[in-house]
Amino acid sequence: MMADEIAPLRDQINALIERNRYLEAQNLQLRQEAQLFRNQIQSLKERDRDEKSMLAKKLHASSLASNCTFKEKQLLPDNYNLNSKQKVLRLEPKAKEPRVPKPPPSLKQLQTTQNVKIDCSQAPPPPPPPPLSSKLQGGGPLKSVRRVPEVVELYRILTRKEGKVDAKTGSVGIPVAMNPREMIGEIENRSAYVLAIKSDVESQGEFINFLAKEVDIAAYKDMADVESFVKWLDEELSYLVDERAVLKHFSHWPEKKADTMREAACSYRDLKNLESEVASFHDDPTVIASVALKRVQALQDKLEHGVHNIERVRDSTSKRYRDFKIPWEWMLDTGIVSQIKLGSLKLVRIYMNRVVCALKCEQFLDDEDLVLNGARFAFRVHQFVGGFDEGSRRAFQELKMLASK
Repeated sequence: MMADEIAPLRDQINALIERNRYLEAQNLQLRQEAQLFRNQIQSLKERDRDEKSMLAKKLHASSLASNCTFKEKQLLPDNYNLNSKQKVLRLEPKAKEPRVPKPPPSLKQLQTTQNVKIDCSQAPPPPPPPPLSSKLQGGGPLKSVRRVPEVVELYRILTRKEGKVDAKTGSVGIPVAMNPREMIGEIENRSAYVLAIKSDVESQGEFINFLAKEVDIAAYKDMADVESFVKWLDEELSYLVDERAVLKHFSHWPEKKADTMREAACSYRDLKNLESEVASFHDDPTVIASVALKRVQALQDKLEHGVHNIERVRDSTSKRYRDFKIPWEWMLDTGIVSQIKLGSLKLVRIYMNRVVCALKCEQFLDDEDLVLNGARFAFRVHQFVGGFDEGSRRAFQELKMLASK
């Protein structure tokens, strides 16, 4: 009898000891992350301080230059007159040499070259675009995905049982940027800045005309070529003292097309980065369950945000891309979006397997909350992707079995 009574107590003590170790490891992990965040904040503060200091020095030096010019003029005799050419030479900086542009990058999918003129009147009309739909298209990488009604059913049962209403987290507050008008206005009022712009307008006309022609004739089938071209264009335009201020003096500059190409390259690069990030993501078994689950959730947040941004503007931007001969098919559900959604299925498998492992190992005191979180995340990914593949369905069935106990 005594042994029968001691055995359960021993098991409880061992469970509490294991629980205490788990909490200590979690506490250590959180302290390390907090220290990392503090170091990052300190680094950002120092960088901001250095940038402000450099800007203040530049403004001070410009102010001293203006004051020196004024004082030199005061020291001249009253009857001493400078002709207009001498005055301009005193104020104007030394003119830059005309820029010799580098040739554009070798583009494997370039449809036109700079020695071929485009005759819009002879160009055949473009084929009608396929219908754009935010719903998943049949076939492609997601053809094995199927709806699993049990996911929705389990989620509703658990939320009804717990009396909890699942709500989306509030949008992350974006700090309001400081109004830079006063700083910009002070810089623009400096005569050296205005004269440098004037010098670029007068001396870099041939260079800008060459870039404008390259932008006008550019046409692509591959977004990798668009990225290469935009990178080359940005490097060339960085030679100007102020790109916007100089280019506005050239009425023929194709501003809309250049900006659209930059926008497309940036959006494509963001999606490719998300695809690479989720493809390289792996579950580290040495990381405690709570931290691992938060990492999976954070990455899923990024995936949904990126896909929703594309889906929200897809109909309007795809037309502009077609008008400017920029590839747009990558924005469809059968493009990079499908690969990102496949990555979400990978994340939901990792999440549910972690939850099942934690339930079996009794790492959490409140198992009901853990099961609810697992069902909530499964429901979220199921709705985002449009269903589960075979691996995700197996992981969900195991979670469902533990939830029904």
